[in-house]
Amino acid sequence: MQLMPRGGDWTVEDLEHLPEGDGLQYELLDGILFVSPAPVKVHQRAVVRMLGLLTEACPAAEAEVFVAPFDWQPDPRTSLQPDVLVVRDEDTDDRRATGPLVLAVEVLSPTTRRKDLLLKRDKYQEAGVESYWVVDPYEPSVLVLELREGVYYETGKAAGDEELELSVPFAITIVPSALVTR
Repeated sequence: MQLMPRGGDWTVEDLEHLPEGDGLQYELLDGILFVSPAPVKVHQRAVVRMLGLLTEACPAAEAEVFVAPFDWQPDPRTSLQPDVLVVRDEDTDDRRATGPLVLAVEVLSPTTRRKDLLLKRDKYQEAGVESYWVVDPYEPSVLVLELREGVYYETGKAAGDEELELSVPFAITIVPSALVTR
């Protein structure tokens, strides 16, 4: 992950002028542009498996599941791409989500670990993202955080072959090792 040098703050509008299809992920957090390389195989495997689990569990009448590079833009200086996100229909248009997410899932990579665990977590909390899950594909583990009165609290954690049974934001069972094994 690297920061792009430039004087002044970046805005969501500035992202429209960046190259597409170059294999890089561009994210904007409070006016600072972050550029990350394309994810590796174990990361993508975890994203695809999580997408499948969430798509099956998510009540279609309540919300929809998307994967990066679908943008979440809660303000003019922030555009993040959670690896997997669950959003209500009224909080999206054809290109982005703008309202509070029901769920953001980040799959850790060596290049994005700090950003995912600290910077994105703080932004998700500040912006009212109801649930934040962190998947570590190398351990493997899943950490579940839920927003209560504006603060994230750990409400679940599992590693390896442990089953993690959740009821928020909807009923789902996750086995961390199943997210990454072939």
